Amino acid sequence: MACDKDCGKKCVGCLFDYETPVMLVISSKRVGAVFRLIQMLIIAYVIVYECWIQQNYQETDSVVSSVSTKVKGTAVTNTSVLGVHVWDVAEYIIPPQGENSFFVLTNMIVTPAQMQSRCPEVPGPTTVCLSDSDCRSGYSNVRGSGVQTGLCVNYSASVKTCEVLSWCPLENDTEIPEPALLEAAEDFTVLIKNSIHYPKFKFRKQNILPHINSTYLKNCTFNRKTDPECPIFRMGDMLEEAGEDFRNMAVKGGAMGILLDWTCDLDMKEQLCVPKYTFSRLDNKNSESDAAHGYNFRYAKYFKNSENTETRTLVKAYGIRFDVIVFGKAGKFSTVQAIIHIGATLSFLSLVNAVCDWFVLNFMEKKNYYKKHKFIHLDKMEDTDALVTMIFLKQAFRLHNIICSFTANFAEVLMLMLLLRCF
Repeated sequence: MACDKDCGKKCVGCLFDYETPVMLVISSKRVGAVFRLIQMLIIAYVIVYECWIQQNYQETDSVVSSVSTKVKGTAVTNTSVLGVHVWDVAEYIIPPQGENSFFVLTNMIVTPAQMQSRCPEVPGPTTVCLSDSDCRSGYSNVRGSGVQTGLCVNYSASVKTCEVLSWCPLENDTEIPEPALLEAAEDFTVLIKNSIHYPKFKFRKQNILPHINSTYLKNCTFNRKTDPECPIFRMGDMLEEAGEDFRNMAVKGGAMGILLDWTCDLDMKEQLCVPKYTFSRLDNKNSESDAAHGYNFRYAKYFKNSENTETRTLVKAYGIRFDVIVFGKAGKFSTVQAIIHIGATLSFLSLVNAVCDWFVLNFMEKKNYYKKHKFIHLDKMEDTDALVTMIFLKQAFRLHNIICSFTANFAEVLMLMLLLRCF
């Protein structure tokens, strides 16, 4: 019972214990060096990473953008199907207007004079037949060219296929013209007009800068070294910067990205806020597999012949799709953000004392001596001169360190504010 009473008293006593920090001034070059080193590392981290690289003292906004494009150039082809043909913008840009993108025709397979009729299907695993029993009337294969009539007819002297009702003659896309028919598209140019807006800061700008006039636009072509502000880009140059060969890509087509980076520091001069252009291939160009390689689609031109029969010319178009991708972030000094990050910095600095205490109490030769003075347990109040003197001196040291700490922190805050304004 006596033990239970003692335990109970100790538990109750713990509830009403009060802990107050004791400030110890340790004259040690080792501890002082650790203390200052950690302080300098934290301050360097804040200045270099938080302020200079991340610029976290700024309020930010994302870009709102509008893009329009205009392609120019002509090319001449001479094929057995079309003969001599001059291609202009109205023919090789499909469709004429796109949302932040445009397509340039570079190669094609043309099937002229197609009419609604009956013809043998292109040979394949499901279309080759030996007799009419191998074909089903009314059957439509989603990967086929039409609806089967139920007849097995000659496709060639040695091969029979199921007859289909379709646009005949059927397209044969097994052989792609190489080199590409419109290799001249390498010299085509595109004018990119881009307007951006940062709503939070009421900031607007265009990639056609104020000093650029119509005379300059008629003669310039983008060059990263000699003409980096020109908004007119040559097709071949864009692919070259992306590490691609235009003539190889033109055969089966592909997808390219034109990237405009509008990352701006609005604390600086407005003239420094200009787009940075980069180019990158977006589609899969894995040479180990030809599956779904390149970029193509089909379209048809319809007309009626002299007998008033509807006919069409089917074109399987290969080309390069250009996607204009605009992104960016603008930042401007914000007092609220600066105060938040200064407070975070001071909280980091408060960890320095905890780290140094851990170092002193665990790794110093006099760690037991420091522990004795660091943690003082007052079980009984003894009104002795020695205790009063010790408490008075410790409180005096504590007041001294509080004043020094306040002065140092105030100086650090002032320094950070000045640095933030400079950045």
